[in-house]
Amino acid sequence: MVVADMDGTLLDDAGRVPDAFWPILDELTARGIAFVPASGRQYYTLEEIFAPHRGTLSYVAENGSMVMHDGRLLTSSTIDPALVATVIDTVREADRHGRDLRLLVHRTDGAFIESDDAEFVVHARRYCVRLDHVADQSQVDGDVVKLAIYDFADAESSAAELFAPLVGDHKLAVSGNHWIDITAPGTHKAAGVRELQALLGVGPEHTIVFGDYLNDLEMLDAARWSFAMANSHPDVLERARFRAPSNVDAGVVTVLRQMLAGR
Repeated sequence: MVVADMDGTLLDDAGRVPDAFWPILDELTARGIAFVPASGRQYYTLEEIFAPHRGTLSYVAENGSMVMHDGRLLTSSTIDPALVATVIDTVREADRHGRDLRLLVHRTDGAFIESDDAEFVVHARRYCVRLDHVADQSQVDGDVVKLAIYDFADAESSAAELFAPLVGDHKLAVSGNHWIDITAPGTHKAAGVRELQALLGVGPEHTIVFGDYLNDLEMLDAARWSFAMANSHPDVLERARFRAPSNVDAGVVTVLRQMLAGR
């Protein structure tokens, strides 16, 4: 099994899959090797990126909150509604005091925003092809699988100062320079990867994982062949067993090409 994060890992800095990856994916498929995109992105966004292979891939989406296999939902996890309400209030209060935060509320069928900020909407649509605007996020019905906070300044500091004291046993992950994700207890990419490993009968010794940021840390531990991209966060570089060239140098393609060639 080959598992790859998307932003900062497989995708280039323009958010595109390198052209050289598609023949690699065809070869993996021909050899019976599962390829799994594992991302904080919405499942429907991932499905759109891999549209030529629709229905043939498994996905770990929403930082592990949704695991898809054969086009069906394998597992999903739900955040405590009380925490959802608290985070909504916290983001609103922080924004009123000039913190410049925005919030996405994710369900399995899409995501919801209440901000009209044009710049934020552009960022949100990059990750969510199913995105609706609502007047009040606290009125979103149904189970919430992820809360994603966009910080126009520094996600790591806001995560530590504002949200770490709130989440309790829920999972708090800094997913990029500007993104903070909150998911249900025990929910992260590694949990989704292990779910698929069990389903497909693949052990860590036959799993390759590529990642670059803090929300990939647990996932690296699910594979014997764990690769940090050259552009990775320092904690990821320390955690992974191996290093790949950067995402702008198509590092995932380079490593997989070498491994498929037996080098």
